[in-house]
Amino acid sequence: MAISINEQFKDRSQTLAKHLSLPLCSTASKDERIKDCIEFDFILRYEAKKSYNTPVLSLDDTHGDIGGSINVDFVGGKMGHRRRYGGGRGQPLAKAIGLKGGANPMVVDATAGLGRDAFVLASLGAQVILLERSPVLSALLEDGLNRALADREVSTIVHERMKLINTNAIEWLNEPTIEQQPDVIYMDPMYPHRNKSALVKKEMRYLREIVGEDEDASLLLHAALSCAKHRVVVKRPRTAPIVSGTILSNRRPNTAVESKNTRYDIYVI
Repeated sequence: MAISINEQFKDRSQTLAKHLSLPLCSTASKDERIKDCIEFDFILRYEAKKSYNTPVLSLDDTHGDIGGSINVDFVGGKMGHRRRYGGGRGQPLAKAIGLKGGANPMVVDATAGLGRDAFVLASLGAQVILLERSPVLSALLEDGLNRALADREVSTIVHERMKLINTNAIEWLNEPTIEQQPDVIYMDPMYPHRNKSALVKKEMRYLREIVGEDEDASLLLHAALSCAKHRVVVKRPRTAPIVSGTILSNRRPNTAVESKNTRYDIYVI
């Protein structure tokens, strides 16, 4: 992976490359970025977008296998639509977390990814700490959060209810000096699909390539069960098996909330 650089956003690109300890590959224009950076599988690059006054950090694959770039956008697109019409506290995610009545729990999203579920929870009133171990995904998240802070509609949500930490969630949850014990720990481990036809969403394919399989999901669940005050919620494909492993001693969910394609396994502490 490398940072694609052009003259327009040269300083930002160089700062990011230094922060992530990644090489730079020079591009003269957007059309030439793939040709000049072809020796790398992925590139991070800043690009101008009409919707924002500041450049947007995007992730792209140089070989065209995945199809187009991705970025974190909490203001418009799918997240803007979900914020307005997602069903509020009646949607399955909110029910699984325990957002009912006036309850606004402190939630740790232990597998933040692109931050979408965390933002939904924050927009509904929860205090959310986002843990993401991938420096690349953390950079994309930080960029999205910073742009959201400049938006009148969502700035309060991000400023008052979302905090990003680039860290290994297992180590963080096992740290005995955690400032505040979270009410709920939420995790969405990568499910190891066995056939390529299942990789429909472009974002999921990027996450799989950058983060890999979450082979330590059982360790993460064990750490979460030892840390959460009230419950742990694990997001799974609706027909997928529960997260299991020797360390869990056959621990099974107490209940679950299901939607058409997703199941939220709930472990009550």
